[in-house]
Amino acid sequence: MAVDPRQVLAGFLTISMFVLLGNMIKQDHFDSVEDNILHNSDVQISVVKIEQEADVLPMVKGPWEENSQELKTCWTRPSPNGAEESNGYITFSLKSGPEYHMSQVADAVVIARYLRATLVLPDIRGSVPGQKRNFQDMYDVEKFLNSMDGIVKITKEIPAEIATGKPAVVRVPNRVTEDFIVKEIEPIFQTKSYLRLATSFPSINLRLNDKQNDDLDTTTCLAMFGSLELKTEIQEVAEQMVLRLQTLSHKSDGKFIAVDLRVDVLEKKGCKEAGGQGRQSCYSAQEVGDFLKKIGFDGDATIYLTQTWWHESLNPLKDMFPKTYTKDDIMPPSKKGEFLLSGNVGLEKALDLYVCSQSDVFVPAISGMFYGSVAGKRIASGRSQILVPAQISGSSASASDFISSYVTMKNHLAYSCYC
Repeated sequence: MAVDPRQVLAGFLTISMFVLLGNMIKQDHFDSVEDNILHNSDVQISVVKIEQEADVLPMVKGPWEENSQELKTCWTRPSPNGAEESNGYITFSLKSGPEYHMSQVADAVVIARYLRATLVLPDIRGSVPGQKRNFQDMYDVEKFLNSMDGIVKITKEIPAEIATGKPAVVRVPNRVTEDFIVKEIEPIFQTKSYLRLATSFPSINLRLNDKQNDDLDTTTCLAMFGSLELKTEIQEVAEQMVLRLQTLSHKSDGKFIAVDLRVDVLEKKGCKEAGGQGRQSCYSAQEVGDFLKKIGFDGDATIYLTQTWWHESLNPLKDMFPKTYTKDDIMPPSKKGEFLLSGNVGLEKALDLYVCSQSDVFVPAISGMFYGSVAGKRIASGRSQILVPAQISGSSASASDFISSYVTMKNHLAYSCYC
């Protein structure tokens, strides 16, 4: 039977059209995943993974570095002194945001252990006068109590007979020393065994200090890095945010950049005044974008900002890096009422601390305690790519030249606790 050449050609064209159409559908679906994922909290991560596997492997562009090995604790747990009778009570409050809490807890625990006093579980004070929350509203209270077992006595509530009295208020500088405790606190405690600590931060001090006695040094390490953990509900939201950012970063193999950049801080008077060695203390969205471009990050890089809501001053950064997001952009919609609309700034900062600690790159556009606290967590976990912005005169520069001195000089106190 003779075959009509025209039928053969028609069949070939039909097959080709189906193949082409299939590829177009596949490509359209893949591209739509990224476009819709921020608006649909029900998008399954497995869908994204399947589409990635169906496409070519993602190309990692930019000066990304692999995380170094996680450090191990190089402190030994302080010897138990739980058998000692309590000599009195010490109270304190956590203030100024989660980035300050680790230091406040460490000072209180060190003082209570030295004086052999019972430490009362702190409350958490907000930025608004009279705003007060319980410790367990933010932190895992059982984790904290277990970590302090045998180290210092802790009670959830001060006994009623003690609470009727008025405590002696003692102002304590951050990173309290044994000498300060002996000279300034112990005499007051011996006279009145009921103290309230008010920790002050005359300067941001998270650098290495001279060693004290081994017991206080190890107690500081334990209290600062081994006692505070976000309660489960907050931790889960933070982990969802990290996963969302990793999913959006499929073109960079799941890697993303976290930038501490908050418009309200940038607008404060003096934020741009030069710091030590002529370095700016704050950098705008435009300046951060220029910095990241010049050290080699591609425009496809995903960026997380600690800003909660979008602000027009951030547009220059988004023009350079379209995949720039705030908490409002990536938080599950069902959680926004509790975390973003409740007026609890502490919760927002707790999420920021976690995300910035887990990112592949951290850029502190604002100097201060948040930067130092994130650096401590990252150093311990081996995430040492902390890039401090700077004005770059040329068209390009090496990212390695801007690694934080906390890392290059190993002068962060975390290096006294991890090795």
